[in-house]
Amino acid sequence: MEDNYQNRTAFIKGAKDIAKEVKRHASKKVGRTVDRMSDEYSKRSYSRFEEDEDDDYPVQGSQDGGYYRGDSRAANDDEGGSDSTEGHDEDDEIYEGEYQGIPRADSGKGSLAGAGGRDIGASEAERRKDQEELAQQYETILQECGHGKFQWTLYFVLGLALMADGVEIFVVGFVLPSAERDMCLSEPNKSMLGLIVYFGMMVGAFLWGALADRIGRRQSLLICLSINSVFSFFSSFVQGYSTFLFCRLLSGVGIGGSIPIVFSYYSEFLAQEKRGEHLSWLCMFWMIGGIYASAMAWAIIPHYGWSFQMGSAYQFHSWRVFVLVCAFPCVAAIAALNSMPESPRFYLENGKHDEGWMILKQVHDTNMRAKGYPERVFSVTTIKTVKQIDELVDIGTDTPIWQRYRMKIMSLSQQIRNNIIACFSPEYKRTTFMLMAVWFSMSFSYYGLTVWFPDMIKYIQKQEYESRTKTFTNERVEHVTFNFTLENQVHRQGHYFNDKFLNLKMKSMVFEDSVFEECYFEDITSTHTFFRNCTFIASLFYNTDLFKYRFVNCKLINSTFLHNKEGCMLDFSDDFNNAYMIYFVNFLGTLAVLPGNIVSALLMDKIGRLRMLAGSSVISCVSCFFLMFGNSESGMIALLCLFGGISIASWNALDVITVELYPSDKRTTAFGFLNALCKLAAVLGISIFQSFVGITKAVPIIFAAGALAAGSFLATKLPETRGQVLQ
Repeated sequence: MEDNYQNRTAFIKGAKDIAKEVKRHASKKVGRTVDRMSDEYSKRSYSRFEEDEDDDYPVQGSQDGGYYRGDSRAANDDEGGSDSTEGHDEDDEIYEGEYQGIPRADSGKGSLAGAGGRDIGASEAERRKDQEELAQQYETILQECGHGKFQWTLYFVLGLALMADGVEIFVVGFVLPSAERDMCLSEPNKSMLGLIVYFGMMVGAFLWGALADRIGRRQSLLICLSINSVFSFFSSFVQGYSTFLFCRLLSGVGIGGSIPIVFSYYSEFLAQEKRGEHLSWLCMFWMIGGIYASAMAWAIIPHYGWSFQMGSAYQFHSWRVFVLVCAFPCVAAIAALNSMPESPRFYLENGKHDEGWMILKQVHDTNMRAKGYPERVFSVTTIKTVKQIDELVDIGTDTPIWQRYRMKIMSLSQQIRNNIIACFSPEYKRTTFMLMAVWFSMSFSYYGLTVWFPDMIKYIQKQEYESRTKTFTNERVEHVTFNFTLENQVHRQGHYFNDKFLNLKMKSMVFEDSVFEECYFEDITSTHTFFRNCTFIASLFYNTDLFKYRFVNCKLINSTFLHNKEGCMLDFSDDFNNAYMIYFVNFLGTLAVLPGNIVSALLMDKIGRLRMLAGSSVISCVSCFFLMFGNSESGMIALLCLFGGISIASWNALDVITVELYPSDKRTTAFGFLNALCKLAAVLGISIFQSFVGITKAVPIIFAAGALAAGSFLATKLPETRGQVLQ
């Protein structure tokens, strides 16, 4: 009996040994196949991994700070049945970089699966400890990867996405002078169209920022840019006001996620000593977007000959061409982003060791080849991964597809909700509230003033124009034909008998308490023209755009309107000089940001984020008071350039410090929430500041200066992040 038992035991042991040997050789074959696939990128031979025996193991903590398999082997030996060691006996060889899959993290510490009744609080504490260890190790790995070709390539790709955001801010403001007549927009409609993009960006920043922490930076950015490009394209063709408004809203929802994702994404490829400087350089693309929009508007919109129409129902004027061209940076960003990898930090935070390792290897090899060191080997073989909390729900195979998606969406929504709540946990509550106050105060003052400046310039132009108005009183005109342009005139108590108004333009014309008897109006195009308390007797209107709203308290006796022009006629030449001024002002305002951007990039890592943020806010606050002395167009433009050039440094510092104050798994959620608050503050600032145009300059200036002073004071209470490891 005992002999039978021993024979059976020996037989089972022999079978297990054979199975282990087969599995070992199979895993080696898979590893060699994967290595060959990765070698298409690195262009290096890994023939050394194909040797059958090697008893030398690398040691953890080499001179260049790499993390090798020696520590994970010891840990895995203790746990016996881990994925990395299954199928090996003690004499099995493990080579540097060999795929078992790819070099793996400590499998016994990679997941909470099978943790049984382990306390959730203890699991969270372990997860936090893992994140701290990963942060330290990740910084060392980035040091080994270096800063080079890969980061600069990603810089330009993400710069295109940031440029698309900058373009979106200016599009509606540039097309309004043309679109308002093309769509017959009233003043409330124009205001809504101007603000709708900010509402869309507010929703987009919150939504995509939260999703980027759950589904990945690259994937979220691709989705939001795609939404922006699609609805930007549609908005250039739709004819009605409501559909155009809807398209611009969804376009804003799409592009709203670009800022929080772009900065978080790029920061996770930057080592500590490069982070502040290069995130500041990235901000330059927002300025380039503004310059691009101004230049394209200047080059395209005035050329109203670049237009066509099919009857009166469909019109495609030059401003629609401009809207289409403004989608190009977004489309280019989508195309370029497809060649970029996901953030390796995101993968490691979510327990995907192999994917993160492969991307870091790609970064290392790309930079080393570009620097002329193709023989340098990526020495890292094991990277810490963060414990994952089990949130799996058993759906069942017979559950309907729609219900599966519903449960996935509910699960994702719950995870996003937990992330947002975590930003207000005791650990981050003070930081979040302080950043909310700083973001709100800066956005309120900056966007309020930058929109108020052009409105003040237009008001100054209007006052100057009205000062040249000619007034005619008690004139009597009979049997006269008017076939020339009538502009900037006021006619009171006039009497017009048997006069003809043929093929002419009326701009800023006002007729008050006048009588038109047996007059004939044909082919009239008018802007800002009104008849008040006038009487029309036996008069005929043929092919004119003198609609009912132009006749205020008027009497029409035996008068007829035939073949009225439909819609609002686009006549850009009426506001040609004024529109050029708008483009020119915005062009100079964005160009003036360049010196401030360069200075902030060069000094960000030298003087620190807080000094940059607080100092720039204080100087911006002081520069606000100079607005009191701006009583001319040139003076207002100069002050706009001064304010923009100074304030950009505080925006750069705020972006950098926001990225560095939150851990990786909450970074884009927090950034997106703060950016959404920023857009809400922008809407409030624009609405309040615009209401004082033409009334007083003191109130907007006091509001802006007060907000900046409060923001600069609160900024000093934030922790300094210079020299800290990215959490």
